[in-house]
Amino acid sequence: MGRSTPLSSLFGKSPFKPLQQHMRQVVECANEIPNILTALNAGDSDKISEIKSRIDDLEGDADTTKDQLRAHLPKSLFMPVDRRDLLELLSLQDKIAGVSQDIASLIVDRKMDVPVGMGEPLVELSKSGATVCDKAAEIIETLDELVEMGFSGRESTRVLALVDELGKIEKENRIKASELTRSLFAQEDKLSPVSVMLWYQIINWLGDLSESAEKVGDRLRLLLAR
Repeated sequence: MGRSTPLSSLFGKSPFKPLQQHMRQVVECANEIPNILTALNAGDSDKISEIKSRIDDLEGDADTTKDQLRAHLPKSLFMPVDRRDLLELLSLQDKIAGVSQDIASLIVDRKMDVPVGMGEPLVELSKSGATVCDKAAEIIETLDELVEMGFSGRESTRVLALVDELGKIEKENRIKASELTRSLFAQEDKLSPVSVMLWYQIINWLGDLSESAEKVGDRLRLLLAR
């Protein structure tokens, strides 16, 4: 995990390496959400607890990387990307891990029962959200090449194509989330008001995973446009 790589050595290679490491860690959190929802569908409480612990560990590693990056990011040294842009990217990435942990925590703390007919759609929405996060991570991994090419050329064209793809999948995920919300409300008379409210929150959080990842891509698009 990220804790095994000293931040100082990462900075020695590139000012972007810690940011890239952080993105890998938060994406690992997002990739566990389909697993915990699958375990919830199966009623496997042991597996749910195991995955929740894994997400907590990953989120903790990401927080350590984030805090160290903020503490060691140069304030005056010239960098190819503005310090504020890097901190904004870091904040957007951090939300992915935070939302993943929120979803897992609610599933464990509340001992949620999946409403009828919503199990597989929830897993599919979470998988699509994880895909958006994976693609956003792919974009972050290109930062070194983008700087080397002066944010132009073939690599920038490829990144812009990835950003467009992020937007397309995120839009599809919003539709999926709306369909899930309608399915939830269609059976609200069979559920407790608290269950309806909490499932509505989880659906929104699943949408937030995609949205946060898309915003990472949008931030890179802004850098390319400067």
